[in-house]
Amino acid sequence: MNASKNLIACAALLIALFSATSTFAQGGRMMDTAAMRQRMEARLQKMKDDLKLTPVQVDSMRAIQSDMQGKMRDIFMDQSMSREDKMAKIQPMREAANKRAEAVLGPDLFKKYQDWEAANRPQRGGGNR
Repeated sequence: MNASKNLIACAALLIALFSATSTFAQGGRMMDTAAMRQRMEARLQKMKDDLKLTPVQVDSMRAIQSDMQGKMRDIFMDQSMSREDKMAKIQPMREAANKRAEAVLGPDLFKKYQDWEAANRPQRGGGNR
């Protein structure tokens, strides 16, 4: 049961991570690719510095984030699906991304990464998350 809660928490953290680099700026306007890339790179640099990641780990985490971000963007752009359906479709993707991240970081550093994510989660308006 505790592992299930950890998995859910980690999944929520990954959404927060990828939401930080979403394609929509406040107000719903498209954010340009350069600004989006800059935000993702700044976040990766902070993660690298805080967690003391190797260049290989940073590159791997960048690939995981980019892959997940593209897939999530496609799902959220699909106006034919309900929010619940979108979240259900994303859940297995989050779990796969978590497994990839844990394989890259190892169990101890992955735990630190989860804690780092919780502490560095982007603050979003609207509250009920």
